[in-house]
Amino acid sequence: MTDHSTEYPQCPRVAVGGVVFKDGAVLLVKRGKPPSKGIWAIPGGSVSLGETLQAAVERELFEETGVHVRAGRPVYTFDVVERDETGRVRFHYVIVDLAADYVSGNVRAGDDALAARWVSPEELCEIDVNSKTLTLLKDAFNFGG
Repeated sequence: MTDHSTEYPQCPRVAVGGVVFKDGAVLLVKRGKPPSKGIWAIPGGSVSLGETLQAAVERELFEETGVHVRAGRPVYTFDVVERDETGRVRFHYVIVDLAADYVSGNVRAGDDALAARWVSPEELCEIDVNSKTLTLLKDAFNFGG
């Protein structure tokens, strides 16, 4: 039997993010659940069994932001491993961020997001943004400081 819980999992979980730009701004969400609750990051979520990375990005971004996208190629892959005070692995995600093109929709926070919005490069320094998100945006897209 496979463990599907996100907290204290028996194996790493695969997740995706969608990097979407529109009018010189990037789509970000303020995370509503751990890990990184309250931090702004690329929107996304877990990949379902039998779902492609692209399909997962398209589904997750609509659920989390109300925006329809067309997912493209992977642009960044990283691990999130968070341990509790006893050293047990509380969360372990392997996250694949894909470039995605905006298709339609008005941004609204949904699903696991506390907030969602388009963020300009100048605004990145005014909000609490995940360090991996900042690295991705700067290195892969020359976006932000």
